[in-house]
Amino acid sequence: MSDSSATSVGHALRVTDAFMESFNAHDWSAHFDTYNFPHIRIAGREVKIWSDRNELFAGHAAYGAGRLESGWSRSAWDARDVIHSSADKVHLAVQFTRYNASGTQLATYQAIYVVTCVEGHWGIQLRSSFAP
Repeated sequence: MSDSSATSVGHALRVTDAFMESFNAHDWSAHFDTYNFPHIRIAGREVKIWSDRNELFAGHAAYGAGRLESGWSRSAWDARDVIHSSADKVHLAVQFTRYNASGTQLATYQAIYVVTCVEGHWGIQLRSSFAP
């Protein structure tokens, strides 16, 4: 792995750490800071594209946490494996688990995340998962 690719992977891991931490904290402003736009989410056969942060905020208000498992309290990464990387983009194969407040596992999902550097900002540009 080249030095620039190793640096990119470090950025991608920091962004995905911040993504999970802000999601669990319900800090949506910080959470949306971990995205790049347009942002694409593929869940099952449903494709959502948000062209900017304002559209994402509006979509989140309508979407909310209603699609998470009943009793969800937090999520955690189980794995984040690099598939490909370059100086400005990293493809990650990830797995995460959702838990209730007592720590009981509710569900585990696999996904692909594409983390990019756009105008100097590292963020998640695309997520494709089997999670609802």
